[in-house]
Amino acid sequence: MLPLTLLCLLQAILGVLAQQTPIQLSLNNLYNFTVSTPTSNSRLFNLPLSRSNDLSVSVALCANPGTSSPRFFVTNDTSVPDPGPNDLDNPNVFELDVGSEGFASWTGSMPDGGVLAVSGAGQVPYEVGVSDEGPIHAVWDDYPLLGDSTSNQVLLFSPPFSPFNITQPTYPNYTLPPAELSFPQGPGSPPNYTLYFTPTSNPTLASIPRTSCALRALDGPEDFNEGAAESQGLWLRDTSGWRWQWLVNGLTPLTNYTVFALNGSQVSNPVNFITKSAAFSCPIVHSLPYCPSTAYAVPIAAPQRPATAHDTTTLPSNISTPLFEVLTNFTTSLLTFPCGRDQYSPLVTCADCQEAYRRWLCSIWFPRCSEASPTSTSTEDSTNQQPISALQAQPTSAPSRSPGLPPFSAAFDVLLPCVETCTAVDRACPNALGFKCPVPRFNANSSYGIGFIDSGQDGVQGKGSTGVAQDIWGNVWCNLG
Repeated sequence: MLPLTLLCLLQAILGVLAQQTPIQLSLNNLYNFTVSTPTSNSRLFNLPLSRSNDLSVSVALCANPGTSSPRFFVTNDTSVPDPGPNDLDNPNVFELDVGSEGFASWTGSMPDGGVLAVSGAGQVPYEVGVSDEGPIHAVWDDYPLLGDSTSNQVLLFSPPFSPFNITQPTYPNYTLPPAELSFPQGPGSPPNYTLYFTPTSNPTLASIPRTSCALRALDGPEDFNEGAAESQGLWLRDTSGWRWQWLVNGLTPLTNYTVFALNGSQVSNPVNFITKSAAFSCPIVHSLPYCPSTAYAVPIAAPQRPATAHDTTTLPSNISTPLFEVLTNFTTSLLTFPCGRDQYSPLVTCADCQEAYRRWLCSIWFPRCSEASPTSTSTEDSTNQQPISALQAQPTSAPSRSPGLPPFSAAFDVLLPCVETCTAVDRACPNALGFKCPVPRFNANSSYGIGFIDSGQDGVQGKGSTGVAQDIWGNVWCNLG
């Protein structure tokens, strides 16, 4: 049996040899190195060669590195077997600076391959990937989307994918979609999105890198990791594309949450939302093919358990059937115009008119319950006055604002529709239909949110006080439908 000192020396030598033995990385694969894997201390990686396309080498930290962050060096010069800080004067040696967000990449040619070296990795887990389709690790310039929240649940959507183009009908068989709309088949291979969100006040959120592997590793009592398997499936809200949608329960009232969408090793920009107070009593209504953008709290009786929100399976037919009748009658009137044969506009068609009317009708038929939004943090000049959401109190004695809903049993605040939902119909439809919207100088703000998206002046589009119906900080100004 070897003496203990000799055995320790042998283990140390084997550890050094393991560190100096390069690991061959293959193209378009992701490698994760942690303290629990035999290769966790390896620091040299042979990169694949590519004589035709540039390759992207990317790295990501999967935990807070503390004060001893590893350093990553890459070279496409095969005469440099172990690139490091002393080789940075070589024009073919580059350092990947992970920075505060915890990831970095380099893209260049590798006709003879190359080497990636990691120094000072210590106990920090990290990921490595090489791709010929751009960096594997990245933050892409898109956002998840908030549908709405209640006191203890939220409806969220992934960023859009697979954009959908409406097929315009043509003369002489100019046929518009029926009132009871159905969706086309979704994309065959949708991206496997995951949503991660946690209270914005969670101190761990500020300390970890903004990388997919770091976010996925969090599993605290207030952390939510929702994969596609936990979603309500694919949803086509509008022509921007398909989205995954999630209805998540178990949240805390009056709490601000930060949300990221994860697609493999890529991370979206974050959005925020705040849950309503414990007294908030309106349930969420969603997944209505005939009202695809309706995804918010509505003043209607809650569904029977175990359902926690309304969809087509729980919504009473005495609410949906009259809506179909109204939309069918409008479509019949619209088709009295020679759609497809004559043009009343060089920009829009009868199909555009019906789509705009459907969105407006749904926003009127399903009023949106809400509460005062939190103060926006998006204004650069803190001295500017913040806009106030278009809320209107609805006591129990008030008649229902919707022609299709019975009176609600509790008082609530309604979030008025954005006036742009109405003016979109006015702009898209033939004048002969006689569809008109109220104007701001004649009490339009009693039934619509005015001045949030458009300026509120006649004929002036855009340049409203917020420019949007809702922002990424959790503020919702008016109901865009």
